[in-house]
Amino acid sequence: MIRNLFFVARIAAAWFGLFVLLAMIVSAVPLLNRMDSGPLFVIATLVTIYVTAKAFSHLRRVRLIAERVDASTRSNRQRRQIDVPLEVEETFALLEAAIRDLPRVEDVESARDSLQLRAKLQRTDQARILDLRGADPQSWKYGLARNQILATIDPSADGSRITLICEPEVGPWSDWFCVDQGTNLENAEALSRAIARRVAERHRGERAQAARTATEKELAVAKLSLLHAQVEPHFLYNTLASAQYLTRHDPPRADEMLGHLIEFLRRSLPRTEDALSTLGDELERSRAYLEILKLRMGQRLQTQIDVPEDLRALPLPPMILQTLAENAIKHGLEPKPGGGTVWIRARTGESGVSITVADDGMGLNSINSGSGIGLNNVRERLRLVYGDRAQLSIVANFPSGVAATIVVPAPSGEEQARV
Repeated sequence: MIRNLFFVARIAAAWFGLFVLLAMIVSAVPLLNRMDSGPLFVIATLVTIYVTAKAFSHLRRVRLIAERVDASTRSNRQRRQIDVPLEVEETFALLEAAIRDLPRVEDVESARDSLQLRAKLQRTDQARILDLRGADPQSWKYGLARNQILATIDPSADGSRITLICEPEVGPWSDWFCVDQGTNLENAEALSRAIARRVAERHRGERAQAARTATEKELAVAKLSLLHAQVEPHFLYNTLASAQYLTRHDPPRADEMLGHLIEFLRRSLPRTEDALSTLGDELERSRAYLEILKLRMGQRLQTQIDVPEDLRALPLPPMILQTLAENAIKHGLEPKPGGGTVWIRARTGESGVSITVADDGMGLNSINSGSGIGLNNVRERLRLVYGDRAQLSIVANFPSGVAATIVVPAPSGEEQARV
């Protein structure tokens, strides 16, 4: 309370002292010293009462805004430092949008290179009396009292830091004579709230996006499980039935088939949700699958595998290569009376590592241009793991059949070391 009274008394004393100085000047001028000083004293008294009332009004409004009155809140000039967990470019865009959304804002100037923002705002209290605006020639072209905002952005360890200054448009000397009725405190608080709200909205958006991605990933895993449920039992039943038949008529081939089946099942053991397989593991699973089918189809199926040894450690989502091999057999070679060949080939190119599964079977018409559940699942898994950095293409093989090629990013040095 004492400090608040001293604040009011300081402003009243400044005005009263101004009139005393004026009276001394009048008395010192020979042509004016004959004037009656009574009216000047009355004016000084009225002005002092007015500015005292205005100062108390300022303190009351500050209390309404901040719920407290102290040296930091009752000042005409407010300074804030706000830490934002974003890069400086993102913080600059966020801050500029927040300033432009303030009511009565005008003359917004942004300097992106120096990370500075300036703006002028009309005062909510439009009182022109005794605010000393007329003493500033730069303000004559404006019809109403204004405040100004200066904001700078600096990089910090956790993102960036905003230094915000809200003050009257006139110089600091005016603080001895007038108050801003809490308008700059209001502007500083409004900007602080706006920045906090926008950062919170951004975090909510990121969490919502993460939740959507997790949901999509769970859906893809469910689809993959459904694919396993649709394909593997049918494949297992047929393989076991073939092995049972060969056990009676060709035991060595039955033993070979069961060995390939064991290898296939070992490579098909469930992984954790986020774990990637490798091209080598997926290739061995597909090889075991194709060897089983070669025993069942006989001379109607031939395979050619050309994968460099240094690409076998390439991280790859599980079941992708297997799905392409199954499509080549099911839609390409099984319907073809004479059978054919399945090629698996991998190469490193400028856009990444390309893995191709091709056949010389029935062609695109038999698989409806890749619109089945298996190929859709492959596309979804690639999108969830690699985003836009991977792709699947289905083209006609020459002179017959289909070539399915996936392109995935080549692993970085760190990823290769981890693998």
